Amino acid sequence: MLWLAVPAAVIWFGVLLAPWRPWSTRERIEPLGDAADVDCSDITVLIPARNEADVIAQTLASLQRQGRDLRVIVIDDQSEDDTAAIACRFPNVEVLAGAPLAAGWAGKLWALEQGRGRVTSPLTLLLDADIALQPGMLAALLKQRAASGAHFISLMADLRRTSFWDRLLLPAFVYFFKLLYPFHLSNSRFPYVAAAAGGCVLVETSALQKIGAFASLRGALIDDCMLARQIKRAGFRTWTGMSRGVISLRPYGSLQSIHQMVARSAFTQLGYSTALLLLVTAIFAAAYWLPLFALTVPAVTALAAAALIAMMLGYWPTLRYYELSPAWALLLPLTGTLYLGMTWSSAISYWRGVRSRWKNRTYDAAS
Repeated sequence: MLWLAVPAAVIWFGVLLAPWRPWSTRERIEPLGDAADVDCSDITVLIPARNEADVIAQTLASLQRQGRDLRVIVIDDQSEDDTAAIACRFPNVEVLAGAPLAAGWAGKLWALEQGRGRVTSPLTLLLDADIALQPGMLAALLKQRAASGAHFISLMADLRRTSFWDRLLLPAFVYFFKLLYPFHLSNSRFPYVAAAAGGCVLVETSALQKIGAFASLRGALIDDCMLARQIKRAGFRTWTGMSRGVISLRPYGSLQSIHQMVARSAFTQLGYSTALLLLVTAIFAAAYWLPLFALTVPAVTALAAAALIAMMLGYWPTLRYYELSPAWALLLPLTGTLYLGMTWSSAISYWRGVRSRWKNRTYDAAS
């Protein structure tokens, strides 16, 4: 009966003992406090915005507190609400009316490519329209760039946690991402791992130009990691971490809304491979389901319990970072099962002809 508990023990003790420490929260940048006098003249912010009237004002207001002479370009991606009108009210903000989506492009990348042509500064900040920066966050990014020598820095946003489903699923989203793309390996010169969080990216404009900017990614749905990969392959350094000063304004709150966020790109992450989907299902079964069943088998109860304790210990630093009770780690098997279900939902949509659906746009599987 060892097969009930050994795979989980190998997986979770492997996570804990891996030298790159995928469970750690050591890769982080926090705001430096009030930095109103920081010179931001070397930075241009590009914000692709489609129907973001509910949040764009908070995002732009947060940029006003980052320093002086910061140039902001909002690319209004065919919005059907007051996104452009609200953005026009802010000083030092240029609103660019985006052209209709070009064939073969993902919407966000098409908007960014239009804005890129107006960037003349040495640094470009790619910021999602639903991301607010705490005062001093941009100064902290500049400090990290100088200290690390990185040409590309991205930060995982602090996702809002206002409901049971948020607390159950959103910290785990970050944790699973770090298991898949260990930040320590991504931030090193190791060529096979390149991670990024697309909500907040500071990149050297010349590095963008060297890789062909967003045209080299134009159909990508997981554009952030692909952009990091392109940057790294071109010989530049990348750095990715976490921050509580990069705040996601988008409310989730329900299982359905989180499902929509995950399922739009989950099967894409697997390269639309059924074989990989089945492999992931087997790994989740070994990691989460078999050890629970093994607890009822006396011969392997101790090993199964040790595996589950290792599972919870690996998740605990993430919960602590987001100021949540360690008790949420007890529900990690449920969390993992829900994410697996979202991945299968993403695959089923793809098999039905829909590669992704977001912001009232549908990307067909045939494309």
